[in-house]
Amino acid sequence: MRLRAHRRMNWQIFIMAMAGVAFLFVFSYIPMIGILIGFKDLDYTLNVMKDLQTKPFVGLENFIKFVQDAQFKNVMMNTICLNVLELVITFPIPILFALLLNELRSSKFRRVVQTCTYFPYFISWVVYGGIVLAFLSSDGGFINNILLQLGLIDNSITFMSNPDYFYAIVIVSSAIKGTGWGSVIYVAAITGVDPQIYEAARIDGANRLQMARSVTLPSIASTITVLLLLAISGLLNSGFDRIYMLQNPLNLSRSEVLDTYIYKIGISQRRFSFTTAVGVFKSIVAVVLLTGGHLISKKCTGRGLF
Repeated sequence: MRLRAHRRMNWQIFIMAMAGVAFLFVFSYIPMIGILIGFKDLDYTLNVMKDLQTKPFVGLENFIKFVQDAQFKNVMMNTICLNVLELVITFPIPILFALLLNELRSSKFRRVVQTCTYFPYFISWVVYGGIVLAFLSSDGGFINNILLQLGLIDNSITFMSNPDYFYAIVIVSSAIKGTGWGSVIYVAAITGVDPQIYEAARIDGANRLQMARSVTLPSIASTITVLLLLAISGLLNSGFDRIYMLQNPLNLSRSEVLDTYIYKIGISQRRFSFTTAVGVFKSIVAVVLLTGGHLISKKCTGRGLF
């Protein structure tokens, strides 16, 4: 009877796994046929599917056009600078926040803090971006009012029209929105640490800071490594919705990134082949960064994605 029940359970797990594979195949792998658009001349076409079958291959012509485009240097510079700065500044914040949550002794207070910090993540960037714009407005905005009342400035600062502030605005607003939700995985990893290890550390006279540094962080190092590698692979993904919401003609020199560039060129100008090639370029870079990061991490620390 136990053997039959075990086999039945295995079949159930197998069916669930196959359902997931089928979902990925239908909605992820089949649409990848569209990559062929990047290797054909389908710009300005009115019938993509029909011309995809009849138009000849143009090789790497669309990729060369992208590299030679006048906006290539500025778009790539903005994308890389923004994402590298965001990775360096915001990646450690959820880890530190998870460590602080782990030190809270009151479970009720911890749940309140977690709920308050998780909530911004579920707000659409359309709404959240509007809130950010209202806070930073030079005409009665909350931030300017505070600075004026404290006497730190004499006139309102035009945050959104000065390109020099754009990176800071995106990074800070994204950190506020995503820190709580980003700490969920780390909190879950910390709860899996054996309590006996903490008890042994207390007996040895370790304080909370020492336990966090010598027990908690090493115990969740594999989780940190995986999430760091995934973050590195996304260095060319700036997040279209947040950039588009905060972008305007005055800060375009700093706010034009690959995601908004693809939208404007591909959708507005109907250059489908060109922007598909840009998308393929992003994917190739992501795979290279992910693979390279995995190999380096595996060699240096013995940890990787698998």
